[in-house]
Parts: sequence; C-alpha cells; structure tokens
Amino acid sequence: MLLALDTSSSQTGVALYDGHRVVVEVVWPAPRRHTVELAPRVAWALEQAQIQPEDVRAIAVAIGPGAFTGLRTGVALAKGMALALNTPLIGVFTLDIFAAVVPPEPGVPLIAALPIGRGRFAATWYRVRGNQWRAESRPELYTAALLASEIREPSLVCGEFPPDARATLAANKHVRLGSPAQCTRRPGVLAELAWERFQRGHVDAAETLVPFYVTTQTAIPA
Repeated sequence: MLLALDTSSSQTGVALYDGHRVVVEVVWPAPRRHTVELAPRVAWALEQAQIQPEDVRAIAVAIGPGAFTGLRTGVALAKGMALALNTPLIGVFTLDIFAAVVPPEPGVPLIAALPIGRGRFAATWYRVRGNQWRAESRPELYTAALLASEIREPSLVCGEFPPDARATLAANKHVRLGSPAQCTRRPGVLAELAWERFQRGHVDAAETLVPFYVTTQTAIPA
C-alpha cells in the first residue's frame, strides 16, 4: 500500500493506493490548518483501509511548488513516517499532478498553476512528448494578469484559480481553461505517479528530500 500526501495549498489531500486501485481518498480545504489536520486524516485513512502504519510499503508527498507552511508540514510528516517505518519515500512535483489528468494534445501547450499567496501563482509550461505532458520550464511566479499576458498561442490552462483570476485568464482568447475537475488536485493521481516511480526503484532519500519553493529574481506586483 502506498500513502500519498498533498499539502501544497489550502486544498489538501490524502490517499491510499494498492497498485491496482485508489483504496481511500479524501480532499478537503485546510487553510492554514495543515499542522493540526493532516495527521488525523492520515490516521482516518488507515482506519478506513483497515491497515496499520506498518502495512504502508511506500510514502509519496507533493514537494511543491506551493504554500510555504503547507509544503513544510506535508514533507515533514512524510519524511518522519518514512524514517520511522523504514519505508521508501517518493517526492512528486505538485504541478505534475495537474498535468497528469489532462488528455495529451500534441502541438498545444499546457500551463499548470498553483496559488502561493499574495495574489501570485507558480506556473510551469508543458508540451506533449512521447504521448505525455513533459515540463518545458522550471516553475516561475506570475500574477494572473502577467500569466495571461504571457500566453500568446492557443493553450490549455489548469490549476487552482479564484474567480477573479479565472476571469482574467478567460479574457485571453488563446486560453482554454480546464474544467473544475481538471483544476482539482487529486491525491489518488499523486499516488499513481509515485507508484510508477516506486515500481522502477526511483525513490528519494528521506534525509535529504526538501520542499521545492519558487523564488523570483525580479519583483512581481502583489
């Protein structure tokens, strides 16, 4: 069984995956409450699956980009459990979770984005290679207006956007916004991505895995 944790934003998720199906999955809003809500939800998920912590064969965690406190909480819990249980740990970039649920469209870029606070978003451009979305760039910081101005060709856009940001992006004729379902990160998807790496033996060292935070070299209007 693989345990997956995603605390990249206020939208928080926990899932258990056995390699064939998502056994348990829960997504809930936890604005600034990751530290008090995450561990109890993990315990609840284990109880629902009727397993003990020792039955977890691997642990996956979204490592960012995302909100500072949320990422720190999720990665710390995942590392602590991995070390205590002597269990493999797999860190997954958060924006890859969005890309994984969007059907590939060769020739059309996909922009995945996540709020990180103060009206700013971390975003990455993807293109299809080998029938899969592959990141073309490292995540960078944008306001909704700046992101919209950077999209100059027909593009898919998915991610967590409040209504005003969605309206700003939708005003760009080149933008095709993902559906609400495509813009909701599912920990079950995180679990599937991590399981593929786990099966190939591509795991991370719990002692050295750290959250991925986006910083900017130039000022972006708040």
